[in-house]
Amino acid sequence: QVQLVESGGGLVQAGGSLRLSCAATGTIFSMHAMGWYRQAPGKERELVAEIISGGRTNYANSVKGRFTISRDNAKNTVYLQMNSLKPEDTAIYCCNFRYQDSYSNDIEHWGQGTLVTVSS
Repeated sequence: QVQLVESGGGLVQAGGSLRLSCAATGTIFSMHAMGWYRQAPGKERELVAEIISGGRTNYANSVKGRFTISRDNAKNTVYLQMNSLKPEDTAIYCCNFRYQDSYSNDIEHWGQGTLVTVSS
């Protein structure tokens, strides 16, 4: 029932900025966490940024000071503002929601991913 719709990926030059958005459609009874992950060729998928219920945030060391995660709870939407982009940031970025549905089931849901390419 719940689907995640991502947008904002694309091609940008080093030093530029992009903002990713991920919005959930359907019913989410209680949100636990929203996050962004990425996977580059030859590397494992890694957590980029996460925001927990209550507002606490976590960031990968490689993006601290450059990326900012935020949310709009009323719209069930999470954003990732990416500044000072580097070629090393090139990857497929996926959003991840952890939530409880109306039947009290704990659910983890992934978006399909959006490609971010940073040229030097």
